[in-house]
Amino acid sequence: MARTALATSLTLAALAVASPSRAQQQPLAERGTPLPAVQVNASRLDIPPFDVPASLSVVAVDPAAAGQPGVNFSEVLVGVPGILARDRQNYAQDEQISIRGFGSRSTFGVRSTRIFMDGIPSTLPDGQGQVSQFNLDSADRVEVLRGPFSVLYGNAAGGVIQLYSADGTATPQTTLGVYGGSYDSFRLMANTRGIVGPVDYNVAASEFISGGYREHSRVRRESDNAKFGIDLGEQRKLTVVLNRIDQPDTQDPLGLTREQVKQDRRQSTAVSALYNTRKSAEQNQLGLIYEQALDQADRLRAMAYYGQRSIIQYLSIPTFVQKNPLQSGGVISPATNYGGADLRWTHRGELAGGDFETVLGASGDYQIQRRTGYENFIGDTLGVKGALRRNEHDNVNNVAEYAQFYWHFVPQWSLLLGLRHDEVRFSEHDFYITADNPDDSGQVSYQATTPVVGLQFRPADNLRIYASFGKGFETPSYNELGYRSDGRPGLAFDLKPARSRNVEIGTKWQAARDLEFDAALFRADTRDALAVATNVNGRSTYRNVGDTRREGIELAANGELAAGWRLSAGYTHLRARFRNDFLACTGSPCPVPGTPIAAGSRMPGVPQDYGSLRLAHGDGSGWREGITLTGVGSVTVNDTGTDRAAGYALVDLDVGYIFMLGDDTTLDLSARVDNLADRRIIGSVIVNDGNGRYFEPGPGRSLMLGARLTF
Repeated sequence: MARTALATSLTLAALAVASPSRAQQQPLAERGTPLPAVQVNASRLDIPPFDVPASLSVVAVDPAAAGQPGVNFSEVLVGVPGILARDRQNYAQDEQISIRGFGSRSTFGVRSTRIFMDGIPSTLPDGQGQVSQFNLDSADRVEVLRGPFSVLYGNAAGGVIQLYSADGTATPQTTLGVYGGSYDSFRLMANTRGIVGPVDYNVAASEFISGGYREHSRVRRESDNAKFGIDLGEQRKLTVVLNRIDQPDTQDPLGLTREQVKQDRRQSTAVSALYNTRKSAEQNQLGLIYEQALDQADRLRAMAYYGQRSIIQYLSIPTFVQKNPLQSGGVISPATNYGGADLRWTHRGELAGGDFETVLGASGDYQIQRRTGYENFIGDTLGVKGALRRNEHDNVNNVAEYAQFYWHFVPQWSLLLGLRHDEVRFSEHDFYITADNPDDSGQVSYQATTPVVGLQFRPADNLRIYASFGKGFETPSYNELGYRSDGRPGLAFDLKPARSRNVEIGTKWQAARDLEFDAALFRADTRDALAVATNVNGRSTYRNVGDTRREGIELAANGELAAGWRLSAGYTHLRARFRNDFLACTGSPCPVPGTPIAAGSRMPGVPQDYGSLRLAHGDGSGWREGITLTGVGSVTVNDTGTDRAAGYALVDLDVGYIFMLGDDTTLDLSARVDNLADRRIIGSVIVNDGNGRYFEPGPGRSLMLGARLTF
């Protein structure tokens, strides 16, 4: 099935290339009335990012320019401040992503950050998301929104990441690529873009395989993405987005203790082989976006999407632990149907002599998840799916209304207001009921109204100074709600959502036509933060422990230094602390938290300083060269701060040459060396791991060679 979908995508690409050239080359603007030019960005407003009173980074995606294979999302985030994407070298878990410290405690997937692809949510209503479905071959740009205005995206919006696919090109263009490198890593890709009649298309397919840097970390991933823009005439457009990812039997090497890292950093934990820890995941998603200009002042946008995601994951929970009748087994298998819709009206006009723009919208999202659990053994055979131990439906519904108002009321001042109201309802229907495992069914609801305000001053055409404030909230996900700390059945109804107050002061300066410097001071105070309450028999429960504070500064520079020379640089200083005393749970088993954590203690998983810089040279043909520097400070790995991963600095070099084989045909050859100095680093950490296996080592010096043919 996986290879059939890949072949289907390539067939669509071939059909598009074979279509009549006259239709392909006819611009959309010549075939109907185009939509008004829209400055599409995460603010939802028709204004340039430079005029948004918020920290908003827009990054053009071109993995080939740096010799990158286009596998990990972290590849395109060089020079973006505030966001930290840590490559686990463990494809059974998603990349570890945090924005200004939000999401750093997630042990898998992405928490506290809203993720979108082509305007379609990739974060489920309970706040859990992933970026593994991002296809960089078809991408045009990535937008990262940080600070107070993120809260306009609702639950768990400590930041917002949006990836946009490129539109089809007036001149058809097809790219075939192959990459190969260290640790038996290979990647094949194909992408085609063009225009056929009233339809512009962008279709991409790829396959990535790797033996992995560590033992027991083999992976195979197939990724397909297709975007079709259909001009309906009369200022109407329909965009269709198809996305698929298939990742079967990805091995999970698990984390290592400090002693294991010293012994052999490339080893896997012994139990990973004993239980053959691994994960299979498949996701299919369809999204539709309809846009219509009603008149010169009004625009309508409607979006709907539906997806299916299935996972089966084999854990290393010992067999004796599963003797507890309340234990849900060592194999988890959630099957999720999800979807939603969003309707948005935008009006532009003039008020008291100043331009204004109003956005009114409403959205609804749902997930229906059948979660089953099984023993990870049959008799004496380990690492296989055994007897059923869990069978429930976990459903989430989220309904929201939002409004934004932007007013450029005098030439030097503008105002941006926003308001959002969310209602999130969790319900659990238990179908695994025995004499020793009672009915766990139940439900709980949360709601929040989150306002935001921003004011911008323009002392000069190339300078902006702004201040903004907003309130946000984050509900517990099903991982935190699933079990009660008192051992009784049902959801953890006593858990409260974490609520935050965010403030930011910043400036943006365009030193030249294509060179911008940004700076921002920020603070986020959160109350009712979540921490582990108990850790017994492979099951963790959670509780609200008090307040936290994240504050710091971001600096960024991006643009052209001279002809053919480009710079992207970002630096973040972040101070993340607990503001209350509380008792933590350490080790496993831990039936009652008993280790004191003092107010002012450092939050785990958050480096105090991190940043990246890339300097590249090249003008689109012939030779190109680049150097990338990455630095990450030390991080504590648990609430108690008793252990930490050392900071590191990496140097990566890349070189390439583009051969012009014809007017529209190029061959791009590239070579890239990562971790040039062969530094021994900890790439990411597993915060508060109950077994003390906190560390996930990153690879040493590695090489990647690539070839891309574009015609």
